[in-house]
Amino acid sequence: MRTRREFLWAAAGASAVRARPPAPALTLFLAGDVMTGRAVDQILPHPSNPRLEEPFMRSALGYLRLAERAAGPIFRPVDFAYIWGDALAELERRKPDWRIVNLETTLTTSNDFAPKGINYRMHPKNAPSLAAARIDCAVLANNHILDFGAAGLVETLETLAALRIRTAGAGRNLGEAQAPAVLERPGRPRVLVFGFATPGAGVPPHWAAAETRPGVNFLPTLSAATAKAVAAQVRAHRRPQDVVVASIHWGANWGYRVPREHQEFAHRLMDEAEVDVIHGHSSHHPIGIEVYRGRPVLYGCGDFINDYEGIEGYEEFRPHLVLMYFVTLEAASRRLLSLQMTPLKIRRLRLERARREEAVWLRNMFTREGKAFNTSAELNPDLTLTLGWREVSRG
Repeated sequence: MRTRREFLWAAAGASAVRARPPAPALTLFLAGDVMTGRAVDQILPHPSNPRLEEPFMRSALGYLRLAERAAGPIFRPVDFAYIWGDALAELERRKPDWRIVNLETTLTTSNDFAPKGINYRMHPKNAPSLAAARIDCAVLANNHILDFGAAGLVETLETLAALRIRTAGAGRNLGEAQAPAVLERPGRPRVLVFGFATPGAGVPPHWAAAETRPGVNFLPTLSAATAKAVAAQVRAHRRPQDVVVASIHWGANWGYRVPREHQEFAHRLMDEAEVDVIHGHSSHHPIGIEVYRGRPVLYGCGDFINDYEGIEGYEEFRPHLVLMYFVTLEAASRRLLSLQMTPLKIRRLRLERARREEAVWLRNMFTREGKAFNTSAELNPDLTLTLGWREVSRG
């Protein structure tokens, strides 16, 4: 019987000890869904028209009232940095090489609501809120990026380009949607971020980009054939020593079960496409993590910024708790050295550090859900979490 300490040997840096001699490391900050529309957009300096076409809420101000009812008044307009709250100090402390999020909001003034029930937009003049956190890459392959049609997507691309934020997973045509965001600076390995959208996360097939049509980099299935197609996309851009991130919008909003097809697809991408990090999102709360052949698979990072505060239901998942993921790879081998997580919570539409009880709950969740993947989590004195993992030999 292994002790808990033995099971967590990787968490304390044993993985780094194995990698001799010490080599330069690369750290990525990853976050799940950044949803800056509706109430979040309303508290920023340039709110959009609050009109909504949802069956139960006709104004974005209604979501603002729910948040204020839950935690107290929000004096608006707030500044562009407000929504990131305590995350900014943590980013400064950790100093990751690159900052990557899934942006699940269209940056547009368009009123062309897609007939889908829920539509997210933020006024383009509020886009400096993304620059306030010095986001390097916004993944756009998700089920809200065409909420205001092709024109809304193009305006989003233009707005982000003006802020020098790279994009992945959507574009003005198929080639642009399939191309990775290339993150590079002198003396460091390049990082290629590919974005992918799936029907299982509510992305309609007609949102797929075509040769002359804007859209997302769409994966119709998670089959072996699709994995080979992704491998071809990666090979078309990858150079030796590049770090490859596959950012995938997949799966249900609620629940901890990781479908077998997700696990098999993730393994195929790492085996056949030489993907180094799987950055999964769509779930509204964090779910279990796997380390496969020394490479991390984040099946669902959970939301990071949203306006769900005050909405009742799904309390058992504690969706107000969110995580910052800091993935550190050994640069030469691209193997995982450490995965650190900082628990936060959303309060008054702003990120705050989680309390000890909340961090303990997240630790227990990761340990429970990680049993199937031979992973666990340890709570550190500063209330951050460290992932532990045990390599399993392949038969």
